[in-house]
Order: sequence, then structure tokens, then C-alpha cells
Amino acid sequence: MLVYSTMSRTKEEFEPLKGRIVKMFVCGPTVYDYPHIGHAKTYVAMDVVARYLHFKGYSVFYVQNITDIDDKIINRAKEQGISAEELAERFLRIYYEDMERLNIKSVSLFARATQHVDEIIEQIEDLIAKGYAYESNGSVYFDVSKFGDFGNLSGQRKEELVAGARVEVDENKRSPEDFALWKKMKEDEPFWDSPWGRGRPGWHIEDTAISINYLGQQYDMHGGGIDLIFPHHEAEIAIAESITGKKPFVRYWLHTGFLLVNGEKMAKSLGNFLTIREILKSYDPMALRFFLLYAHYRSPIDFSYDLLNEATEAYDRLDNSFRKALEAQDTEEREEKELRETLESCRKKFFDAMDDDFNTREAIAALFPLAKAINQSVLTDDRAVTELKEFIGEISGILGLFEHRGEVSVKPEIIDGVLEIRRILREEKRYDLADMIRGKLGECGIEIEDRGKETKWRISQRSTDQ
Repeated sequence: MLVYSTMSRTKEEFEPLKGRIVKMFVCGPTVYDYPHIGHAKTYVAMDVVARYLHFKGYSVFYVQNITDIDDKIINRAKEQGISAEELAERFLRIYYEDMERLNIKSVSLFARATQHVDEIIEQIEDLIAKGYAYESNGSVYFDVSKFGDFGNLSGQRKEELVAGARVEVDENKRSPEDFALWKKMKEDEPFWDSPWGRGRPGWHIEDTAISINYLGQQYDMHGGGIDLIFPHHEAEIAIAESITGKKPFVRYWLHTGFLLVNGEKMAKSLGNFLTIREILKSYDPMALRFFLLYAHYRSPIDFSYDLLNEATEAYDRLDNSFRKALEAQDTEEREEKELRETLESCRKKFFDAMDDDFNTREAIAALFPLAKAINQSVLTDDRAVTELKEFIGEISGILGLFEHRGEVSVKPEIIDGVLEIRRILREEKRYDLADMIRGKLGECGIEIEDRGKETKWRISQRSTDQ
């Protein structure tokens, strides 16, 4: 199996550091707003990476951090007149809900930055002791000049860095490219006590504290959007390798391509900022997931509703064909040679594509001839049908698509009663129990959506025949 690493800029044979164990870290969201389709692109792609590694027989431990303290969170909370903690809690719940609807299930552990401040402080103390960081007026900064490999991941040279262009300008820093490890408390901001006074963590060191704590000083895979390569991932490497003295910090760096909207970068100022929640009001979550996977994870995607409509139609064609195969009854065997040959060819192309840097675009493309063969078949070949069902089960587990469930039949008044209990739990801020109810309903094929104080429910489109 080949994996493209951003560091080497080549496809490399995949070899975990320790046997059949894969340790994987992906940069999670900063929870200050609704998750958007750019988030969906990265997290769906990394979900499939983890799923496929599991299918290949690896034991995968996948950690995703949650940035729940940050300038963006603090500023947005002030705008809304609430605490930063309250804002972060709200959007973290929304994030979990959106990921669940997109069938993202491979994350082993979500780790919140605010729950790892002790580890962050320990790393900063270590960096200061080793001469890689310095305190200045109550804040602490990493001295980039002390780390000679800074820029290797992105190809940026230190002399090319421009103050204010991609790094934060701060008069307390010795050099513009130095970055904050600890930020001195400002008035009316959340804070933690530290050896340098009250303050809060810098963004970059949150991830290294979490990843080293759970995955060790070196691990196998680090994923994230391409926009995080510089300076965020460069900073992570500098921090981790300065602390441990071990290289490489990560063996394989995986980065997802940009998501554009009608050819433009997504931005609220352009009026093209699309949240996952907004799209799922009108589209099946599995259609959106299919749309995102029908492109290689490293390739950019240009989103439009026309393309999403086309993807929905393509997904339904495949889904209906696979449903036909799964519903085929046992019959006396009558060989269907063409169906067997198509299945064998499709299976080979699918796994060859997945083994080539998780190429879901080519893997999915290989499924269309099989769907056509199923539609043209009478499905009387027991052996072919059995193998078809096994293959559909495999691709369902890998792609997180085509997961058919039986028809849901439920009395509306029962769901309404359950949701009233959930409403009371949410008012009492017993969010763990409220989220458990959501999860159990989801397992039964009932999707719920919170719209302010009102909650709507519907039977999942994947739970019924279309």
C-alpha cells in the first residue's frame, strides 16, 4: 500500500512504526461556529483512511483534538455576550452531531485542549529549559531560529517569512516568525495559572501536548487540511522534535485539498459560506459524503449544488443496484459468467485504487460497471450473489456508504415523547444523556435536528426504500 507524504512529496510504501499498530492524529475544529463543508471534506477523508487501515488488518488508534480555547472563540463569545466556555460547548455538540450524521465513526478519542493545560505547561517548561523558547512580558514564544528544520514540510525558508503576512505580529517577540506557546491574559479573558503568570495556551502547542500524550514521541500519521501545513504543522514539528530530540515526529503527513464554492474560496464575506447543517436540510447525508469521496482526498473540490445533485443521482444509482443484490434470494445456481467477471474486475480495481494512496475517486469509479451488471442480471448465480454481498459489505465498511437498514416503522407520538425527555435533559445541561438519546435514535434510523429551541425529526433516507 502506497501513501503520499507531504514531507517527502512522494508516495511511500506504508510501514507503521510498530507492527500492525497505526497511531493517527488529525487536527480537529476550533469550536466557535457551525462546521462547514471544508471540515466535512477533511474529516470524511480521514475517516475513510482509518476505516481502510482497519480493513487491512491494522489496529488503528485515531486521536482528534478539539480547540476549545482560542482568540476566535473568545471574540465570538464576547459578541454574543456569553462565556467562551458556553460558546465552545454549544458548537462542540453541534460538531459531534454533524459528524455523526456524516457517518464519521473511526475517531478513537476526541481530546479537548482545555483538558490538557498541565501537559502544555510541562512542554513549555521543557522548551525553555532546552533553549528553544523564551518568556517575554508574561507570554512565552518559540524561537524559530533555534530549529534548523523549520520550513521543511512546506518548503518555506525562514528568510521568506514576512511579519504580518502569515505570522502574528507581536512586539514582545524577538523575531516576527517566532510563535506563541503561552499568551498572557488580557482583561475579561479565560485564564490558567502558570509559572509565567495567568494566561492561556497558544494554538500550535495544544496539538503537540495532546498527540505526544496519547500517541507517544513518534507516531505514524498526521492529517489535516492543506491550509494547516504552514505555519501550524511546521510549528508542531518544531515543538515536538525540540522536546524529544527524535526525528521524524510523524512518518506520514496527509493533507486534504482545498474546497472551493463555484470557483471561489469559501468565505462569509462572499456569501458562499456553506455549513454542513445547511446542506443536510435538503440533502441526504450519504449523498454529501459520496460527493466528497468522489474525488481524491488530495485534490481540490469545487462545490456547487448542480454537482451535488449529480452526485446524489449517481449515489442513488449505485445504492439501488447494491440493494437489489443484497435482497436477492437463494436460488438454484445458474452461472452468470459476465456478472462474475465484472465483479472480479471491479474488486481488483477498487482495492488497487485504495492501495494507491486511498484513491476513493478511482475506487468509486470502479463500482459503476458492477452496478450496471447487477441491473442486467437476474441474480440466479448463488456463488456470484454471495460474493456480491460480501463485497458490498466490505465497501460499505470502508467508504461508510451503502449501509442499508430495514424499513423503520414507529408511532410519531413515541418519538415526540422521547424528544420531550431529551429537551428537559438539555435544559438541565445534562448533555451526555441528551446526546446518548440522539445516538440511540440514530441507530434506529431516526434523524433529529435541533433548530434553536425546536427539534425536528425524520426517518433517515438510508433506512427506507426510495
